[in-house]
Amino acid sequence: MDMGDLDESGGSPFAPPVKRSVTIAGHQTAISLEPIFWDALRVAAADQSIPVNALIARIDLARMIADPAPNLASAIRCWLFAEHTPKRL
Repeated sequence: MDMGDLDESGGSPFAPPVKRSVTIAGHQTAISLEPIFWDALRVAAADQSIPVNALIARIDLARMIADPAPNLASAIRCWLFAEHTPKRL
């Protein structure tokens, strides 16, 4: 698979972060992620038949029990890698 195919803009998988506003537990927050991660979040949410905001809320809850808790953008990237990377790594 060509990594460039995963970027929503059709450009490089190394595109700079894009800031988006999401609602978690009734509160608005801004998250900056590279387009390739926004794409992966949409796919993961669709796989679970839930909205992207709901998936981000689940990841947020899981990160809160980590010690120390990472920032939300880092937690999302790590979750995506852990959940959507072949287990042979």
